[in-house]
Amino acid sequence: MKKLETVLVIGAGTMGAGIAQWFTQQGLRVELCDLNTEVLNTAETKINASWEKLVQKDKFSVSQLELFKKNISYKELNGFTPKCDLVVEAIIENLEIKKQLFADLDKKLPRETLFASNTSSLTVGSLTKDLPFERQKNFLGLHFFNPATIMKLVEVVEGPQTLKENIDFLISWFEGKGKMPAHCQDRPGFIVNRVARNFYGEPLRIAKVLDRSLIKEIDTVLKEVGGFRMGPFELMDLIGIDVNYDVTVSVWKAFYNEPRFQPHQLQKSLVDRGCLGKKTGEGFYKYE
Repeated sequence: MKKLETVLVIGAGTMGAGIAQWFTQQGLRVELCDLNTEVLNTAETKINASWEKLVQKDKFSVSQLELFKKNISYKELNGFTPKCDLVVEAIIENLEIKKQLFADLDKKLPRETLFASNTSSLTVGSLTKDLPFERQKNFLGLHFFNPATIMKLVEVVEGPQTLKENIDFLISWFEGKGKMPAHCQDRPGFIVNRVARNFYGEPLRIAKVLDRSLIKEIDTVLKEVGGFRMGPFELMDLIGIDVNYDVTVSVWKAFYNEPRFQPHQLQKSLVDRGCLGKKTGEGFYKYE
């Protein structure tokens, strides 16, 4: 009988840290790992600060906070415990880097460990094609959304060889924890990121250049008339313009450069300048 008690999250950036925090809050023992010690330390600081705020808001008790801190550990990548029920990869959206990581993990973790990628655009099949067949059966996609501690949706992506029982188990488990799992087929962009390319792409084509008054107007129209909680430019700034751009490029290439998914030069120019949104203090908007 499958169980989920221990989770290894690799990649301590915004998504990885949020995923690790959420799993910890579900009563699991979690290890959060990263190659970069500074990134790891920043993640620990942010997670603890988040929990302190939640205690102040009476979302958790002090005793729960202490338990959370006890159940999560922060380790350099080569120092993780070589046994867990689930490993979730949340590193850079680069196929070759991800494949190399999974090849290394395959040698270090038991065959029964569930492997999952938080990829937002790469297919499970492309990530697993060089792994042993037995590993491919226990490999799937788990695409969380930022912030992972709040957003209920998680895309559960069935790879070419993924055992149906693994999909069923995780869908049931997530439902029991208050998430809204969506069973996705293994296609570029899955559901959300494939649909979302147009949510970002058309506003970029309307704006054409970095005209912040027009950008604000587009966001306002989509919020007031379309009913969206955030406009496309606000959302790209929150996600990270570089992250959003990489996903767009990945989906565009996967669909053989189909025009409707084509990246926009305005987005590329901001990435080249290092104006990546809220995390750098400037993107489509400026932040103090």
